[in-house]
Amino acid sequence: MGKATEHEQAKAATHAKPRDWRRSMSDHVAYGLLVYTGLQIFVTVKALSEGTSGVLPYLALIVLVAGIIPALRWFEQRWSGLDDAEAANEAYAPAFKRDITGLWLLAVGLPFLLTGLFKAVLSVF
Repeated sequence: MGKATEHEQAKAATHAKPRDWRRSMSDHVAYGLLVYTGLQIFVTVKALSEGTSGVLPYLALIVLVAGIIPALRWFEQRWSGLDDAEAANEAYAPAFKRDITGLWLLAVGLPFLLTGLFKAVLSVF
């Protein structure tokens, strides 16, 4: 029975579909946009509840969500031009990891950074 399990594992490994960098990046971009938007809304609503009023925070929210789309699409476009052989090439793993790290730092860090900057600007005026 142990040999059957080993055989099944070997068979599954040989038939496993290789990772498609294009699809993986597209998935990360989609999830990153969702996380960014959720964080931006949460952080902006928190800033509104702390006394910031007016239309400016809502306008900033729209601009910031619309502005992040081209940045995240840039990550996706870097990978969408790969042909089928390149999309499965494991040699791209380090570059993919670098881009994913940058994408997630942007998606998670930018809402807090931008809200802090807006709060600082609003406190001056």
